[in-house]
Amino acid sequence: MMRHIDLRSDTVTKPTPEMRTAMAEARVGDDVFGDDPTVNKLEATAAAIFGKEAAIFAPSGTQTNLISLLSHCERGDEYIVGQTAHTYRYEAGGAAVLGSIQPQPLDLNPDGTFDLERVAQVIKPDDYHFARSRLLCVENTHNGLALPMEYLPRVADCAATNGLRLHLDGARIFNAAVKCNVEVREIAHYFDSISVCLSKGLGAPVGSVLCGDRQTVARARRWRKMVGGGMRQAGIIAAAGLFALEHNTGRLQVDHDHARLLAEGLAEIDGYKVEYDQAQTNMVFVSPPYDKAAGLQDYLRTNQVLILGGSRIRLVTHLDISREDIHTVIGLFKSYST
Repeated sequence: MMRHIDLRSDTVTKPTPEMRTAMAEARVGDDVFGDDPTVNKLEATAAAIFGKEAAIFAPSGTQTNLISLLSHCERGDEYIVGQTAHTYRYEAGGAAVLGSIQPQPLDLNPDGTFDLERVAQVIKPDDYHFARSRLLCVENTHNGLALPMEYLPRVADCAATNGLRLHLDGARIFNAAVKCNVEVREIAHYFDSISVCLSKGLGAPVGSVLCGDRQTVARARRWRKMVGGGMRQAGIIAAAGLFALEHNTGRLQVDHDHARLLAEGLAEIDGYKVEYDQAQTNMVFVSPPYDKAAGLQDYLRTNQVLILGGSRIRLVTHLDISREDIHTVIGLFKSYST
């Protein structure tokens, strides 16, 4: 099969031979009965890494976010969330459809943070006319931006002061930790629950974990079963997630370096707007000139480079992208634009 340079997302990574070996040799049991040893080890390992009491393995980050929201809120409750956050915009309205949980979306600042005064203003009073404000959802990274560490105690204090639980969609929390040069538990410390994706920058083929206190995770386990996430001999895929946690977190700086190299190269092309902030991790956003946008995706595809289309294109680096690949992509952008 012809190899493509795939910059559409870090979800496109393929398991390495070592990861496949770990999957093939995994000890398994029935996870719904709680006796899959590899799933149990993954959950215990994740809880320890994030400094939480417990964790639960699920098929996707959409599901770990969903079962977290369902565990924190009841029907008729409300969660406050960013207007462009994944839990609000890209998860099919699951909290509203399946949990009757009302979203209260707010615009985010350019760096992905909330205006905390605005958060306090939208919290509903204790009055039966209103949905009950119960949860504040934060995303880190957001559009590839690592949230400032000094922001985290402030958002945690805002939630606590106003009686809200605090959930982190930490799909790429390891990227944030690498960018901020801290251990992930230093970020996780501020949150009641954290959803962590294993199949993005960490390279597992499937799966996410939800970490939190024992009571919240116990509720989430019931919700996972209800929404169809109870798996049987899941150790085969849990082994990939365990391998990712044990071997692939330390290499994320390479992806960040590649993203910076890509941004610098594309910025040299006349007419292209490149967005790459100091807080960026493994994402570059580029806007081609109007007359170049329509044909760019097809041109790159014919040269074995895959990107998403549109007028503002997200390019994502990951473990299957090499420094040589970055130079190839920059060269193709330049050749297309001349």
